[in-house]
Amino acid sequence: MPIARRTDAVLLLVALVWGSSYLAAKTATAALPVLVVLFARYAISALACGALVAFGRRGRRFTRDEVRTGSVLGVTQAAVLVLETYGVAHTSAANAGLIISLTIVLTPLMDRSAGRRLPATFFLAAGLCVLAVGLLSSSTGLHVPRLGDALMLAAAVVRAGHVALVGRLTAGRPVDPLRLTSVQTVVGSALFLPAAFGHLPDLAHGSVTTWTQLVYLALFCSVFAFLAQTQAVQRTSASRASLLLGTEPIWAVAIGFGLGGERLTLWAALGAVLMIAGTYWGQAIERTHRAAAQTVKEDPARRATTPVSA
Repeated sequence: MPIARRTDAVLLLVALVWGSSYLAAKTATAALPVLVVLFARYAISALACGALVAFGRRGRRFTRDEVRTGSVLGVTQAAVLVLETYGVAHTSAANAGLIISLTIVLTPLMDRSAGRRLPATFFLAAGLCVLAVGLLSSSTGLHVPRLGDALMLAAAVVRAGHVALVGRLTAGRPVDPLRLTSVQTVVGSALFLPAAFGHLPDLAHGSVTTWTQLVYLALFCSVFAFLAQTQAVQRTSASRASLLLGTEPIWAVAIGFGLGGERLTLWAALGAVLMIAGTYWGQAIERTHRAAAQTVKEDPARRATTPVSA
């Protein structure tokens, strides 16, 4: 029980850190250009990952799969962070955290590893989330969706594709998660360096507050969160882990309103409730669907009695 409770606490901490990343990114982009913030986040993460690899398994070189897979995922991950960071710079941290949680219901649409068609109720849950996005985008009245909300919606779509791609490229391959992450951070640093190069003096002369935000984004929201998540998931069930990590949008809302001074309108509150309900509902449906598909796969005799969609 103590180990289980510690694992739950670690997963909740990861969700809290991720939920706080939107306010941290919004604060950092108020002082520096978005691409400079991204370069600094990647560069600090790369240095940290490099140090962990150096003090870890000495003598083993990066495999071809780790370099090739990490390079591809580094590009898609960079695309996600570009959309997320530009998005949070033009909307509230609470909205950003809620809209990006659409990834939970979008990922199963792109990842068909379960091998069967998703049940109709899943699409109802997805529709509820879409309605929530509309309410969040129109929280101050009916108007064209704000740029930041549209960018966060695009980020959710790209992130879902990235997650599905991670599963496809790493399934059955002997890749080390830390080394894979190291390659991704190096690729991201290289991608953002040209755009950030002219602003490096501004970065060097950034305030203590700005550097604190950058280090927090790199070491806690990237390196720590990934490694802690990987270790915790190995000690608990995937369902329990996803349930605890799914509290990320709740933390994003709480931190945005509590620390960021953001205002909550009636429409935004309704949108937040619908988004959280929709993502949890969709998550539960997909989890049950995947478990049923796995049961059928392990026991082919049950295919005749197991419905295609439940």
